[in-house]
Amino acid sequence: MLEPLTPDPRAPLAHAHPLAKIAAALVLMIALFITIDPLTPTLALIAEIAAIPLIGIPARALLRRALPAFIGAIGIGFFNALLSGDIAGGVAIGLRLLGIALAGIVAVASIDPTDLSDALVEHLHAPRRFTIGALAAFRLMPLFADEWQTIAMARRARGLDNGRVTAFFSMTRTLLVAAIRRATRLAVAMDGRGFADPGSPCRTLARPRPVTARDWLLVVASLAVAALASAASIAAGTWRFLLVR
Repeated sequence: MLEPLTPDPRAPLAHAHPLAKIAAALVLMIALFITIDPLTPTLALIAEIAAIPLIGIPARALLRRALPAFIGAIGIGFFNALLSGDIAGGVAIGLRLLGIALAGIVAVASIDPTDLSDALVEHLHAPRRFTIGALAAFRLMPLFADEWQTIAMARRARGLDNGRVTAFFSMTRTLLVAAIRRATRLAVAMDGRGFADPGSPCRTLARPRPVTARDWLLVVASLAVAALASAASIAAGTWRFLLVR
């Protein structure tokens, strides 16, 4: 779940700017968040599914990444319909959550974390020390699974109890100690590279990347999809604002 997906470089949107992808996803999320009706999320879902081949991520890999969110959205919609007695309302909530989840997953799954951190620093002027530290932490997250397996094997070699419940707290404490040691070494390495001084004027970007016209077209296309889906719902008389009962 934590390993980044590598998009096909031949896909049209594989090399789109990370901030453009996030902005396009946010537009659809906001459009789906402010309404509770079945038509708007249905049209948005169709557009999102049609955009999957454009980002270059295999549909099976993307579905596997999105499966927990899909199960949660379907469950929430089902229980809303069951408890309220409004089947149409439950379906609308489930579709709405599916559209919001898929928009975020389609956008984020194809973004390289390094490109995203560079974009945040270059265009949004995010704090360099915090951004690079968060990037390093994200890159180290997959190592926790290997650390956990190593700890389990070490306990088994020593003949200690390795049950999932009884050994959980002991293994968690060991993993926390290892994470603190790794974070300390990483902090020292970052300070040695000049990140201790957040206001250093001499730091530059190794990979500057401008926002191109293609990136703006992606955001405009997302706005068009949100506007058309909302307009179709309003014309059909099903559009309903979130706060209006």
